[in-house]
Amino acid sequence: MKPIGVGVVGLGLMGRVHIESYAAANLAGEWCRLIAVSDRNSSRFDGRARSGGNMQADVGGQLLFDPSVVATSTDPHDVFANSAVDLVSICTPTDTHVDLAIRALRAGKHVLVEKPVSLDPNEIRRLAIVARETKRLCMPAMCMRFWPGWSWLFDAVRDGRYGAIVSASFQRLGARPTWGEGFYSDPRRSGGALFDLHIHDVDFVRALFGEPNAVTATGSVDHVTTLYHFADRPAHVTTEGGWDPSPDFAFRMRYIVKFERASAAFDSRRDLPLEITPRTASSPVDRIEGTGYDFEIRHVLKSVREGMSSTETTLNDAERVTHILIAERESLEQRVERSVL
Repeated sequence: MKPIGVGVVGLGLMGRVHIESYAAANLAGEWCRLIAVSDRNSSRFDGRARSGGNMQADVGGQLLFDPSVVATSTDPHDVFANSAVDLVSICTPTDTHVDLAIRALRAGKHVLVEKPVSLDPNEIRRLAIVARETKRLCMPAMCMRFWPGWSWLFDAVRDGRYGAIVSASFQRLGARPTWGEGFYSDPRRSGGALFDLHIHDVDFVRALFGEPNAVTATGSVDHVTTLYHFADRPAHVTTEGGWDPSPDFAFRMRYIVKFERASAAFDSRRDLPLEITPRTASSPVDRIEGTGYDFEIRHVLKSVREGMSSTETTLNDAERVTHILIAERESLEQRVERSVL
């Protein structure tokens, strides 16, 4: 079986994560091979990981790829023009995503584009039009749909094993990113923690419960708590997401979901992150292995290999989540409940 040729544009933190996940996918049997990479900083072409990131341990110096066999270029066009590349990961700053993804699609490549796809839903719609025209997959990297413990929750809600949900709360906190050459400190480009971090839980809430009618948010774009209003869903659905100014603040993500017949709690800082009460024979008790990045990459590789016409997460999902985030930002600014368009 011919390996899927992979290109990665952007060798910062997320580029590193994608390269590691492609390598793990290959070992797991989703045959792929890193063909080409691009970054405007040529010092990254030695193939070694740089320190940095609020979720992973320091891996400075680890060999990510062999520069003697992987093509390198400061121009992403060289990745898109490489005939051996079938799938491209776009891991650059948010305000470059759409144009780079369009260039890759028009070069005949499938695309996995990091979140947020754009701060502007009209730009996401523009990208979706090109994806349809080129008949190529373009998947937004909404990794929480695939994260062990979170994908379990999604399945538990869908099959109703514990009854209906009574309440659900999600929390995602981490140090303010110090990498990215000032990108994260400029909310006009990054959207602040609201778009860069909090987006994961907004996407997951929407996947579980559908479109909220309105939102009530408090805090700021860098630390927000939001209540979601649904016509026929639980009355208590909240999220909290934010950046702590201290670089020593350890990343954590949590949820507590109360069903009619059980409660589920996830805490990324526990050795056994997922706890179900009352415990039953069917409750998951094993250590959770792998990350959402790993399973997200395996999903897009499988989708490309099997010629699927869509993926688990879509550009329509990304567009709708962006509308919710915009409503949350307006609620923060105006201190009122805001309808979701």
